[in-house]
Amino acid sequence: MNNKLGKALALRKNGDHKESNELLSELVKEFPDDALYNYQCAWSFDILGEEEKAVPFYENAIKIGLPSKDMEGAVLGLGSTYRALGEYEKSKETFLKGMELFPDNHVIKVFYSMTLYNLKEHSQAMQLLLKCLINTTNDNEILSYKRALNFYSDKLDQTWK
Repeated sequence: MNNKLGKALALRKNGDHKESNELLSELVKEFPDDALYNYQCAWSFDILGEEEKAVPFYENAIKIGLPSKDMEGAVLGLGSTYRALGEYEKSKETFLKGMELFPDNHVIKVFYSMTLYNLKEHSQAMQLLLKCLINTTNDNEILSYKRALNFYSDKLDQTWK
C-alpha cells in the first residue's frame, strides 16, 4: 500500500476527514488512472458532505475497475450519492447494476429501496425491504412470521374480503 494512501486512511479512521481528503486528492492528481485512489477520494468527499465532488471519482473508479469488495462499496457510494443529490434515475440505474453484480449484497438493496421510495415506487420499495428483513434478521419473532411476510411482501395493496 502506498504510504500516502495508508496515512490518508489512518487519518480518516481517526476522524481527520479534511486532511485525509487532501492527501487522497493529491494521490488522484498524481495517479488519475488508479481506481482505488479514485474510490477512496470519492469516499472522502462523501464523508465531508461534498457529494457533488464525489461523483466523478466514483464514476472513474467504477469505469477503471476495482476488486470486488471495493467495487461493491463504490457502487453503493455512487448510487447513494446520486440519491442524495436528487438524481433518482441515475441512482436507480446504479443500484440495478450493483444488484446484478452483487445479488447477495443486502445493503445495496436497502439503499435501492430508498431510491424507489423517492421515485414513488412505494410497493416495490416495501417488497424489497421486507425481503431483505426476512433474509437477514436473527429476530426469532420476526422469523416466526417469515412465510406471512414473504407472502404479503408483493401484495401490500391487496385485500381479502
